[in-house]
Amino acid sequence: MSSSGDPIALVGTIVADSEREHRRAWVREGRLTLTEPGSSPTAEVTVSGWVLPGLVDLHCHLGLGPDGGVDEATTLAQAATDLAAGTLLVRDAGSPIDNRWLQRGPGSAPGPRLDAPELVRAGHHLARPKRYLRYYASELDDVADLPAAMAEQAAFGDGWVKIVGDWIDRARGADSDLEPLWPADLIAAGIAAAHDAGARVTVHTFATETIDPVLDAGVDCLEHGTGMTGAQIERAAAAGVAVVPTLLQIDRFEAIAAQGAAKYPRYAARMRAMYARRYAQVRDLHDAGVRLFLGTDAGGTIAHGRIADEAAELVRAGLPATDVVAAASWLARDYLGRPGIAEGAPADLVVYPADPREDIAVLAHPSAVIRAGHLLPR
Repeated sequence: MSSSGDPIALVGTIVADSEREHRRAWVREGRLTLTEPGSSPTAEVTVSGWVLPGLVDLHCHLGLGPDGGVDEATTLAQAATDLAAGTLLVRDAGSPIDNRWLQRGPGSAPGPRLDAPELVRAGHHLARPKRYLRYYASELDDVADLPAAMAEQAAFGDGWVKIVGDWIDRARGADSDLEPLWPADLIAAGIAAAHDAGARVTVHTFATETIDPVLDAGVDCLEHGTGMTGAQIERAAAAGVAVVPTLLQIDRFEAIAAQGAAKYPRYAARMRAMYARRYAQVRDLHDAGVRLFLGTDAGGTIAHGRIADEAAELVRAGLPATDVVAAASWLARDYLGRPGIAEGAPADLVVYPADPREDIAVLAHPSAVIRAGHLLPR
């Protein structure tokens, strides 16, 4: 076990991507080198196994609990759980708190935090009153405020804006069902405003009716995507729109339907139908060539540290383990503009005792996690 910042030698199979592997690599002053140093320091620690770029959770909520925002200590506990699971990069898909402090070293310490993954923030996700989970999002009383609010969140976040595209409208009583929250023209104006501000946009969507308007508007990413039809899937693939299926969240649809079936039968029937075809939906997305990434939807009702469970669900749906591992690591890093295993890259790495591309269950058992060149205690 290295102390903070000790040089590390990596031995085994260092997987840079689907085409490049290395047998040895080294960590010096927090960064990777693929060129053997002239001499090995006496304090060098050797770590062996299958080495991957740190895993990426593209739909995670740091600072969110079942009842809304949580305190700093709870947020740090969430982050520590993700780190221990090998998640070293998180796209926070909306948080009710300002969690920018997670991007700074504790106190006045320079450099990255070692007690949290690297964080890419989507700011506060945007919804409407009584049309989303209470205390989770910034709620707009007037739908006309959407474009301005998206521009504001583009400035507040780290190149991402998250909006809630659809939710149940309980005001319709027994006829209640999933419905879009925003008119198509305001969706288009909002996405344009975010793009003009240099941000990409991702949309929470369960419902079929939401998809065409957001695709028309040039959305960048879809969360869940359970209602997408075959034609919409083909559109997303052709446009390069990514989808984060969040199967751990979709696994809850049957229970959600059961809770609401008596009062909202139409809504319950739709949720049950999407639950029943969740695996087929993911296979359809994959087979069409849609870029798929892993997201646990941790925070709120789902525990942190479950990236391996999400990966196992995707394999259970029929995706090859090799594709799932790629989507969880180097492909996701590239999508977020972060390096993986490359000369001079920050050393954010996870090590396994066997090859998770051969057995996805291995992903749940990292033997070592290296954050910013530091071998974390286990």
